[in-house]
Amino acid sequence: MNETQLSFKRYEKKYLLSREKYERLWQQLEPRLEPDRFFESTVLSLYYDWEDFRLIRSSIEQPVYKEKLRLRSYNVPGAESQVFVELKKKYKGIVYKRRVRMTEREAEDYLAGRRGSPDHGQISREIDWFLKTNPVRPKVLIACDRRAYVGREEPGLRLTFDSSIRWRDTQLSLTAGDFGRELLEEGQLLMEIKMPESAPLWLAELLSSLEIFPRSFSKYGQCYKNELIEKYFDGVMVIA
Repeated sequence: MNETQLSFKRYEKKYLLSREKYERLWQQLEPRLEPDRFFESTVLSLYYDWEDFRLIRSSIEQPVYKEKLRLRSYNVPGAESQVFVELKKKYKGIVYKRRVRMTEREAEDYLAGRRGSPDHGQISREIDWFLKTNPVRPKVLIACDRRAYVGREEPGLRLTFDSSIRWRDTQLSLTAGDFGRELLEEGQLLMEIKMPESAPLWLAELLSSLEIFPRSFSKYGQCYKNELIEKYFDGVMVIA
């Protein structure tokens, strides 16, 4: 557990794939990839936002700089299980992810303002400042089943495949389970390519040959646009 990375700087590209497109792609990807050390998991992400969804509304507008705060676990945790408080920023296409590890109970109390962070490092101070300037609370929980791979010859290359992406805006605790409403159409999955710099040439050529192109896709953003605007704002987006 001590080897878990807590700070990331990388490019991330997302691709929404049909089952047929995925199978064609995987036939050629498989020889070049190997399972990541955290190969299979159910990823749970609890997103924090303003009461009026200010953070995700800003993110959807694709500004030069954006940030989000979430509480993440890999598989359903108990109150004393280790989870991550993550501050994710994006500036000019580069993703910066900063996170601290604590128990689920500590994390919920910390993010609710009932206690300070048990970690006193620089990342915690960045999260403290975010919480001081953003009156956020839990808004949406998103879960998915993930398979993660790294490049056999490019260890900095990481690919993840998320299926059965599901969400809910009630029972907003990681310990409540990974249930929720399906976000994607049946058979679809989300591929993410994560890399410290540009993709290797062989991968770019492979994606182009199969007519697989990146797209802007945020799981939380998709929930908001598809479901939450109508539920909370009667179909009218409120601009602060």
